[in-house]
Amino acid sequence: MLVGVVGWIVLGVIILLVVILVFVAISAYNGLVKRRNAYKNAFAQIDVQLTRRHDLIPNLVETAKGYMKHERETLDAVIRARSGAVNAQDAARQNPGDPNAMNELGQQENALTQTLGRLFALQESYPDLKANQNMMQLSEELTSTENRVAFARQAYNDSVMAYNNKREVFPSNIFAGMFGFKEAALLEVDRPEMREAPEVSF
Repeated sequence: MLVGVVGWIVLGVIILLVVILVFVAISAYNGLVKRRNAYKNAFAQIDVQLTRRHDLIPNLVETAKGYMKHERETLDAVIRARSGAVNAQDAARQNPGDPNAMNELGQQENALTQTLGRLFALQESYPDLKANQNMMQLSEELTSTENRVAFARQAYNDSVMAYNNKREVFPSNIFAGMFGFKEAALLEVDRPEMREAPEVSF
């Protein structure tokens, strides 16, 4: 009789442990999914702002062409840099958080920021271009978009950090490996030029 009672107690403890383990696994999995979705959503906000930025550049170059006839090399460099940034953005959009894609996006956006900086520096030599209303409006929109990109990038990086922290802490780290939750990469900026919007002066 005593053996039967002990057997039932042991069985009850085992069932309770299994239920607790299942609950912990479900909770860890759901937490990881929520954090992953949060950083993907944050990347979508970067994506929107980068698309806006990239869409402004052809208009900016077209406006500048009429005034900067002897600066073809700089204008072509801006268009090439934009193309590289758009391609990197497309790759990152396919797999937000992927270290290679995020690294390439950061590098391409940095290159674009540098070439835009050269364009705005050259603009100083063309007073009529500086005074052009369309150029002024496009420059203001681009500066505003640069600020939005910076805020969106910060929100994305915060979300990635929260996700990476979640996947590395116990007991989530056990289930992260089992369920294939890989580390997500930050969108890092290597150079100070990209940390700030290009300076536009009139």
